[in-house]
Amino acid sequence: EVQLQASGGGLVQGGGSLRLSCAASGSSFDDYTIGWFRQAPGKEREGVSCIVSSDGTTYYSDSVKGRFTISRNNAKRTVDLQMNSLKPEDTAVYYCAATNLRIGVRQGEYNYWGQGTLVTVSS
Repeated sequence: EVQLQASGGGLVQGGGSLRLSCAASGSSFDDYTIGWFRQAPGKEREGVSCIVSSDGTTYYSDSVKGRFTISRNNAKRTVDLQMNSLKPEDTAVYYCAATNLRIGVRQGEYNYWGQGTLVTVSS
């Protein structure tokens, strides 16, 4: 079992950047693909990005591709999400989660969740 804690959210102007971090504790961090999801007010939670432990393979949703970068440090047991060129539509609560699947894009595919961190992008 793995425990996750997301941090790094805040208020930023449109066009700005933020870096989110997901810190893991517990066992077998290396066994899990880690994903980032977000949920905007009144909307369903959506997958943003994920990264595979073994080879660093990454996935990005079309809405963030080219602007967000996910990275992983297994020694530090962290997964970061660098968010650049932020837009007001990126405003949401961001969650990190862990799955045993190689690539997971839907929330139902993830077993463990951290608490969310709020990102607010002003126009």
